[in-house]
Amino acid sequence: MVVGSDISRYPNTPRPTCRGYLHKRTQSAILKGWRKRWFVLKHNGYLHYYKHKKDEGKCRPLEVTKLEGAEIGVDTSLGKPFVFKCIPQSGNRIFYFCATSNQEMKR
Repeated sequence: MVVGSDISRYPNTPRPTCRGYLHKRTQSAILKGWRKRWFVLKHNGYLHYYKHKKDEGKCRPLEVTKLEGAEIGVDTSLGKPFVFKCIPQSGNRIFYFCATSNQEMKR
């Protein structure tokens, strides 16, 4: 699936398109594993994530990624259920996310 630009048709809508907790795979030189993070997908097509839900609106996001044009698909290579990967159009990073259910993964 490729994320399209229709998400940015309503930029004046105050609420984000989608928000919730996901587990994000971490693969730094020091840390490896899955970290629970609060994700907010905005109408302008940018995905923000925070350490905790309470940080939204109070702290700067840990990262902001443009999702328009990103490739998103299920990934079974990691041996966990409900894992999907996201490859932003810039192509310089692959994100792996794990949801708690198939329904949440599809959302």
